[in-house]
Amino acid sequence: MKRYGLIGAAGYVAPRHMKAMQETNGSLMAAMDKFDSVGIIDTYFPRAAFFTEFERFDRYLEKQRRFGGGIDYLSICTPNYLHDAHIRFGLRSGIDVICEKPLVLNPWNAEALLNLEAECNQRVHCILQLRLHEEVIRLKTRLDSQSSTEKLEVSLTYIVPRGNWYYASWKGDESKSGGVATNIGIHFFDMLLWMFGEVQDSIVNVYSHDRAAGILITEKANIKWFLSINEAALPDDIKATGDFTYRSLTLGDQEFDFSKGFEDLHTKSYEHILRGNGFGISDAVPSIDLVNKIRTAELEPTSSHSHPLCQLPLSKHPFAK
Repeated sequence: MKRYGLIGAAGYVAPRHMKAMQETNGSLMAAMDKFDSVGIIDTYFPRAAFFTEFERFDRYLEKQRRFGGGIDYLSICTPNYLHDAHIRFGLRSGIDVICEKPLVLNPWNAEALLNLEAECNQRVHCILQLRLHEEVIRLKTRLDSQSSTEKLEVSLTYIVPRGNWYYASWKGDESKSGGVATNIGIHFFDMLLWMFGEVQDSIVNVYSHDRAAGILITEKANIKWFLSINEAALPDDIKATGDFTYRSLTLGDQEFDFSKGFEDLHTKSYEHILRGNGFGISDAVPSIDLVNKIRTAELEPTSSHSHPLCQLPLSKHPFAK
């Protein structure tokens, strides 16, 4: 039985980590969050210690290490801009780390963590769960078996509307979240690079508080992509169903369906890590580097190769920073 600590217990993604710990026969020893709305812990680990102050959490882990056997993994579910500091804390405490996306906001932060990982003789495991999605694996296997040198024409659309609360939270602050391309897109960019190869060129046509779009040229594909948190971007037929999340990946004129199968990907990620096959810092670097370049790119005019949703009217949200 593996023993876990968790930072960021009140966050949106934390229950997925708790569920994964439970389903892989682990035990959550201690959790920490400055917010105390964490009753979800009782669903999984009601005996876990809980702290709202980092210093007391640190002291508890130190006492566990000295007198109780310590913990095996520190899982990090905190806001994006804090990942770097919390990973460093875990490594310096002699604990392997499991970190949510994005691992860090900038590629140079990842390089520094590689050095610290080696100094501390501990490992950092990144949650890159789309690489474990059965349909994504099936598609990659098919693509890898093809011998054609002609690039595929690919289109990715991901629309996940967010309300006014988004702009009042850290997620609406680009310095803390990394912006839309990082906050909702990092997993998809990791998936695209994993399937279609290294970046050869990247063009950004639209970048704002609620959407981003561009063209990505990789070894195997020309990819037009669009990401948005604005409900207005949803197709009318999706709105009519009452569904407020839209994912679409097309290869040529074929739609690739990966709308299902997301429910147990964190458990698969933990199983992967426990078998010694977790994704490391180097695996996460290409997508981190890409979203950093997207965030700082000079916008280029749309063309016939751009994603059609680039033409959607853009207006400033009244609560956007």
